[in-house]
Amino acid sequence: MAYRTVLVVLFDGVQSLDVTGPVEVFTGADTHAGEPGETYRIRTASLEGAPVRTSSGLTLVPDHALAEAPAPHTLLVPGGQGTRGPDPRVIDWLREHGPRADRLVSVCTGAILLAEAGLLDGRRVTTHWAYCDRLARDHPAIEVDPDPIYVRDGHVATSAGVTAGIDLALALVEEDLGRDAALSVARYLVVFLRRPGNQAQFSAQLSAQTARREPLREVQHWITEHPGDDLCVESLAARARLSPRHFARAFQSETGMTPGRYVDTVRLEHARRLLEDTTDGIEQIARASGYGTPEAMRRAFIRTLGAPPAEYRRRFHTTRTS
Repeated sequence: MAYRTVLVVLFDGVQSLDVTGPVEVFTGADTHAGEPGETYRIRTASLEGAPVRTSSGLTLVPDHALAEAPAPHTLLVPGGQGTRGPDPRVIDWLREHGPRADRLVSVCTGAILLAEAGLLDGRRVTTHWAYCDRLARDHPAIEVDPDPIYVRDGHVATSAGVTAGIDLALALVEEDLGRDAALSVARYLVVFLRRPGNQAQFSAQLSAQTARREPLREVQHWITEHPGDDLCVESLAARARLSPRHFARAFQSETGMTPGRYVDTVRLEHARRLLEDTTDGIEQIARASGYGTPEAMRRAFIRTLGAPPAEYRRRFHTTRTS
């Protein structure tokens, strides 16, 4: 099997984990899922081959100058503070060499560099949630989806912040070498091979703000702990000792989400975890997650994740061994 060259572009202010996370995955595939040198060959390059200082203060020494870098199968562009005011020469190099790569990959705000080089026009992409609005505003020819942890659009793959780059790299290894190879790498790195690309960047608790007032915070906690209970506005308002109208208005004001949307997010997250971690039946999970019927849960999964519960479980169930 011929190896695939993965070329990582380095620059001052790069996020170190955006580089090392995917590199560890590809290197792990070379070590644990194949013969050394027969799966991936990792190369790094910077302008003039000079060492770069990451945003955390680490210094990375590249293998090549960009002008002398080998033609890559996978061109990987990490993110970091250095994407806020990139050197124009990096953009020019990406504009010239990016179209020649078999696969273009960005981690976090590396998507900004690909966008500046005109390589994302007409594509659906994602990036770190804090920069999605900026990317969409500055590049209207790009469809920016702020929710998924990574997005595949043809030969272009973009991921959300930092650790999402590991999820994307594992997905690419699975595409190249098969699921068993990706599982071997995930086990070695002690990470889960189960986060789908369209999983939200935030859990329910992170995507909503924490309410300032104690009664509303208690309601948030109650919803999380009791997704199968009656969570209509009237019931939640009674628990907060507020009128339904006052409760709904205060909850949205303090959390940034309506009570109904928060409940939907918690229930979907709970059902996902049960599908991933248990062997409970679909009907049992639907009841435990507050959907009432398997069909209601099925509609929620298709609407949000693009796959029914049974397919989700088939792809992302984690088999536990003693």
